[in-house]
Amino acid sequence: MAKKVTIKDVAKASGVSIATVSQILNGNTKNFSPKTVEKVKAIKEKMNYEADYFARRMIMKESKTIGVMVPDITNPFFSTLVRGIEDVLYQDNFIPMLCNIDKDYMKENNALEELSRRGVDGFIIATSAISNEDIDLFLRKNDHPFIILDQKSFEEESDTIGTDDFTGGELAANHLKELGHKKVVVIVPHKMTTNINRRFEGFMSIYGDDATVISTALSKQGGKDSVSEIVKTPATAVFAINDELAFGLYLGFREIGKRVPEDYSVIGYDNIEMSEYVTPALTTVAQPIVELGQTAAEMLLTRIKDPKLAWQHTKLPVKLIKRFSTTHA
Repeated sequence: MAKKVTIKDVAKASGVSIATVSQILNGNTKNFSPKTVEKVKAIKEKMNYEADYFARRMIMKESKTIGVMVPDITNPFFSTLVRGIEDVLYQDNFIPMLCNIDKDYMKENNALEELSRRGVDGFIIATSAISNEDIDLFLRKNDHPFIILDQKSFEEESDTIGTDDFTGGELAANHLKELGHKKVVVIVPHKMTTNINRRFEGFMSIYGDDATVISTALSKQGGKDSVSEIVKTPATAVFAINDELAFGLYLGFREIGKRVPEDYSVIGYDNIEMSEYVTPALTTVAQPIVELGQTAAEMLLTRIKDPKLAWQHTKLPVKLIKRFSTTHA
């Protein structure tokens, strides 16, 4: 087996110091002549040198990796969110290490411990499964930079980012009110995360006792399963707390011969990509999902560069997207 080329070998062949090679290959070229930069990069390519990231961690105190923790990567909301995160990390030569938690406490505990042990430079937490106790144990105690997305309650001693879910719930309710729907159903998961609870509260602030609340699994299947309960109510419209639930409602209604929006108006939440491709196209409250991921990554990188910065708390706006799944009562 051929001996692995080291940064020391590249420095020797280039006639410069190891520190110079390290600086140039990490993009810090302004202090060196173009000729030196070109020479080091050419020799690096010729010798097929690849950085040892464990050694880099020891020398540079960074690994250029970010732990990203989400509850369910099969939900298009989170895959789109991760795309936004990756867009920004890529520009700064960081790589996301994705952990799909599945709302599993043991899984999140193990992921936090392993990512911490492997020396990631920071964490983006988009799952409510991670307890505040574990955040203290694995992150704050070890001075790991992290940002909490809107799945969890906003922490005072951390950077946070979310969207205006309460207003989003109000937007959904007011839209149905304007269409003349007096009795409605709101579909929620059995256990509401902080952000979902806020959009629920926003909706209920408008409808109150005129809304029937049905709890189900937070999935397309959960939406489908809730149809048998919806038809027992006097409701003419349904607010699905996310778009996945709304898609399940479509199938459930179709299987019993009910039509959207002729029999039931349906409004969702998130505006994931499929919302405009289903029939009828789904009226929904749009979250800026890609922007949410991008801003989360930007905030974390800022925190990594300046650990003493005052805590940042960012809330992005939402908006109603009117399509064809809602109509007058």
